[in-house]
Amino acid sequence: MTPKTVAILYQMIAFLFAISVHESAHAWTASRCGDPTARMLGRVSLNPIRHIDLFGTIILPLVAAISGIPLLGWAKPTPVDPRNFRHPVMDDILTSVAGPVSNFIVATGALLLLGGISLSSASGHSLVMGLPGGSDGAASDSALTPVAMLLYAFMIINIVLAVFNLIPVPPLDGSHVLRHFLPDSVGMVYDRIGIFALLALVYLGGGLLWGLIRPFLHFYVSMLGKF
Repeated sequence: MTPKTVAILYQMIAFLFAISVHESAHAWTASRCGDPTARMLGRVSLNPIRHIDLFGTIILPLVAAISGIPLLGWAKPTPVDPRNFRHPVMDDILTSVAGPVSNFIVATGALLLLGGISLSSASGHSLVMGLPGGSDGAASDSALTPVAMLLYAFMIINIVLAVFNLIPVPPLDGSHVLRHFLPDSVGMVYDRIGIFALLALVYLGGGLLWGLIRPFLHFYVSMLGKF
């Protein structure tokens, strides 16, 4: 396989894992807050098959990976019934932010594992500093190269997914937080125009979207240089 094909494969693996963690976190938190709907439907699972949406999970991410744009997409929404929450507002907010928080946790774990590879040896350090290609001299022949490249994909994809979902545009997770601070009349309009705002953000606001994500990517990548 060509390096580009390998990179796309790693990105897709990382994306499927990231959405599984994300949706499982929603389902688990909702269950802890009193709503068993998603748990009873088997959505507290790292099995990506339980979360796949044909267009948002397969087609769109694959097109993004091939075209070189940030890998964006979505999973099948986690079903939540807010009427079951013990504390409706707070529990809805907690359930909503649980997904992005879980992605940041995965990204941080990948960062620490890459740091461990970097500190393990001179060749390990050279390998990590050569990412994302992992082709820095002799380090490209290391048995750790595929591991490091996959961890790097895990870090990047989870950061992108977390930040993207925190944007307060319906139906993204961030909108569930902002909605509770809006008057009912404004909230209805907010929900109604949300999908159009989301499409405009993804397809027309690439610079804005990338501007929101870039600082987080820069922070994590800069942390790699400290190991």
